[in-house]
Amino acid sequence: METGELIGAGRTADVFALDGGRVVRRYRDGADATGEAAVMAYLAEHGYPVPAVWPGAEPGELVMQRLSGPTMREALVAGTLSGDEAGEMLADLLLRLHAVPPRVGAEPAHRIIHLDLHPENVFLTPDGPVVIDWATAQEGPPGLDTAMAALILAQAALTMPAAAEVARSVLPALVRRLGGTDGMLLPEARARRAANPTLTQEETAALDEAVALILAAGADAGDGVLQ
Repeated sequence: METGELIGAGRTADVFALDGGRVVRRYRDGADATGEAAVMAYLAEHGYPVPAVWPGAEPGELVMQRLSGPTMREALVAGTLSGDEAGEMLADLLLRLHAVPPRVGAEPAHRIIHLDLHPENVFLTPDGPVVIDWATAQEGPPGLDTAMAALILAQAALTMPAAAEVARSVLPALVRRLGGTDGMLLPEARARRAANPTLTQEETAALDEAVALILAAGADAGDGVLQ
């Protein structure tokens, strides 16, 4: 597959331009993207906002629709989206996701969970927000997903100077819109983040402080009361 310019790079994959308004996401370790494509296609069938997806030439490639518009993080930095607006939007995207029936699992309380939903993984397109990067998606308890979203923001607030102000502006609104932290599985999310080999030593060391930051946001929001 002939690729164009490199237009994005994450911790585990690179994104290259293709013709026809498409991009290809290529995992550096060759990880199989077949399951990710199946989840995205299923979510699209249920009306959830994901990019259109096509099979790649190799198992480690995922061909997707090229999205127009800024990421949520870019909009926050530019000042065209407020922290409150972003936090509420992230929460609503989580709630919408958890309303989709599970694709393969038999556990009635489980849903498809993203496990990496943060402002860089949401594009603000002319048709509304679209969620990308489903590599970590699985089926499980929604409370793990909400806890992971909050924990990623809290870690960014503590360990990423370039993103700290943005993360601190988004976290309270996310927690408030989710009704506080009562439904979050924070110990499970903390353990999952601690086991993530792509985190820096600083990020791992900040986990306890990050959990405390989330709990403080929950206390300010009034835990257990959906706003």
